[in-house]
Amino acid sequence: MLRIVAHAALIAAALALASCGFADSRAPVPEFMRLKEAEQQPPEPAPDVKRLVREQIDVVFVTTSNPREVHVAPPHREVRGPGWTACVRAQLTSATGTALGTQTYIVTISGGKVVDRRRAEADDICGSETYEPI
Repeated sequence: MLRIVAHAALIAAALALASCGFADSRAPVPEFMRLKEAEQQPPEPAPDVKRLVREQIDVVFVTTSNPREVHVAPPHREVRGPGWTACVRAQLTSATGTALGTQTYIVTISGGKVVDRRRAEADDICGSETYEPI
């Protein structure tokens, strides 16, 4: 009987200690047992899209595309992250030398650098943006 009571006490103590590791910041346990709230990074200030695109034109467009008449739209906060997005429009040339016409891309900016780009699609906001030359 004493052995069963000792085992039950050990199991209860193990469960109590194990549950301390899972206490979040709002759990009804003492303060020292709670997980700390994750610190929020302050939002990045709006980037200077004109300067970034001018300095990193090779990241936005392939150099053989000979980008001309490059225009940028104001930046918008990234929906799924801490960075910014902006629309970039330019006259481009294909690899064979034929004119592609005006092409629009969406660039993602984080930490003051262009980190990604993709071609704008019909459901993106780039069609309704106001553009300025770089």
